[in-house]
Amino acid sequence: MTQKTRTEKDSMGSLEVPQNALYGAQTQGAINNFPMSHTPMPALFIKALGLIKFACSESNLELGLLSPQKAEAIQTAASELIEGKHLAHFPIDVFQTGSGTSTNMNANEVIAHLAQQKSGMAIHPNDDVNMSQSSNDVIPTAIHLAAAIALEEQLLPALQTLVNTLAAKEAAVKGIVKTGRTHLMDATPIRLDQEISAWRQLIQDNIERLRETQKRLHRLPQGGTAVGTGINADPQFGRLVCANLSTITAIDFDPMPNLFVGLSSQDTAVELSGQLNVLATSLMKIANDLRWMNSGPLAGLAEIQLPALQPGSSIMPGKVNPVIPEAVCMVAAQIMGNHTAITIGGQSGNFQLNVMLPMIALNLLQSLEIAGNASQVLAEKAIAGFQVNQNKIEETLATNPILVTALNRIVGYEMGAAIAKKAYESGQPVLEVAKQMTNLDETTLKKHLNPALLTEGGNP
Repeated sequence: MTQKTRTEKDSMGSLEVPQNALYGAQTQGAINNFPMSHTPMPALFIKALGLIKFACSESNLELGLLSPQKAEAIQTAASELIEGKHLAHFPIDVFQTGSGTSTNMNANEVIAHLAQQKSGMAIHPNDDVNMSQSSNDVIPTAIHLAAAIALEEQLLPALQTLVNTLAAKEAAVKGIVKTGRTHLMDATPIRLDQEISAWRQLIQDNIERLRETQKRLHRLPQGGTAVGTGINADPQFGRLVCANLSTITAIDFDPMPNLFVGLSSQDTAVELSGQLNVLATSLMKIANDLRWMNSGPLAGLAEIQLPALQPGSSIMPGKVNPVIPEAVCMVAAQIMGNHTAITIGGQSGNFQLNVMLPMIALNLLQSLEIAGNASQVLAEKAIAGFQVNQNKIEETLATNPILVTALNRIVGYEMGAAIAKKAYESGQPVLEVAKQMTNLDETTLKKHLNPALLTEGGNP
């Protein structure tokens, strides 16, 4: 069936728009021009645009540039975007004009249409909704705003959950001694709580890095308008918008000290993505450690048993796989790939404007979202519930010839190597071989070869 349409006009001419669409000609033109990926801008980005339009209308009202009636109508409409409504009316592809002008105009048209419907007044998308603004400062502001919300409300709480879960598991396994591993080969003993403490600190360090980046993320370029000079905007406009956004979101925002930077560069987005790239490496390290420790259950390390969540094979009955760590590893790989795209995008600041803004927004917001989800799931469905196979750990530890390292200071490296070699070949405990090959008595050997003492550092 042919869809009913209406005719809309813009400065380029007339276009047919679906009868029930909340957008107008500029949005329809972009829909026609960019059939690239059929991936629209993220929902959080549209919410950020709603927040910006709300704050801008309030700022224009405070400056006496917009009537109270029009400001109220715009804010009522913008509130619906903030609530997540009307996403179907934001169909423009991410891969569009590099400034994101099409998506800014999409928001202007939808808000104007809704405001007009509800108030009965003539609300113009450019003259009223976009007053004192340009796509060139709105879209970079939306990137910072959306990322700041995702970081503060989603990712940082998830990372704190992961830290707390690791701390609880660390306490629960305290004192369990296991074989350390370097190069995937047996090494001197380590306690399981010491191993987990490294994971916990990795995530804590990531939280601190992200907190440091927030200082720059919370600086907004709104007010720079077209090229950073602030043409067509009151000199106080950017400051007022930041104040109004701070009130609405409960996140403290300030104007960028140099608005030219905010339009021409996306260095803060690249920095944040870089911090997420570090987080991805930490998550992948933890997930892979869990996979190795869980491997088996008969032919692998089998030091721990992860929660059994689903059948692991369509052909092998009874097989259970480490599905959560595997999923986390894929999330980490995706974040690393997104960082590459964002880095290339960040290089595209040509003179007074970066021209890869929509792509940067998509990848940055995806990385924030999946990093948070993966951290939460890793904590709740893998770390909190894994069980320690203590018998297997003790059995492996007792026959580990690397324990002879503790005798280096007494018998020397060469004799230690000979003891280790014989222990490997014979399968005997190191203590028994050392009794045979040295003049040390059993009491002395037990003291120096005590695995628990070897985890404390220094000399036993």
